[in-house]
Amino acid sequence: MTYSFEPRILAICCQWCSYAAADLAGAMRLQYPAGIRIMRVPCTGRVDILHMLKPFEDGADGVFLSGCLLDDCHYKNGNYKATKRVAYTKEILAGIGLEPERLEMFYNSSAMGPQFARTCRDFHERIRLLGPSLLPAQAQSA
Repeated sequence: MTYSFEPRILAICCQWCSYAAADLAGAMRLQYPAGIRIMRVPCTGRVDILHMLKPFEDGADGVFLSGCLLDDCHYKNGNYKATKRVAYTKEILAGIGLEPERLEMFYNSSAMGPQFARTCRDFHERIRLLGPSLLPAQAQSA
């Protein structure tokens, strides 16, 4: 009997660039893993630390934010704010015993459908190699 782990991943995408890149990837029929769920937000700069931590508590194995290219944010500096929050949240993850590599920040323009699909595949592989998140089990036993 072989164990096949299929990661559950949440992709938090800004509506202006990354969500449009995901849409373009779909229109181009580019493949990325089915275990990735996309949540559209107005700007990654509005994503709070709790929004990044809650999916792990709810059973996600990985979370990534995907925003506009640096210096190309529709809200001026939202992606810079998100980048700082992701770095801080990684420290929190390490502090509670969860690999910080389970959280990442990526940048895609609306014309980068192939890159968005590749980002999804690469992140999925990273999480698959890390294995399932142990956070839900830890949270239940506490």
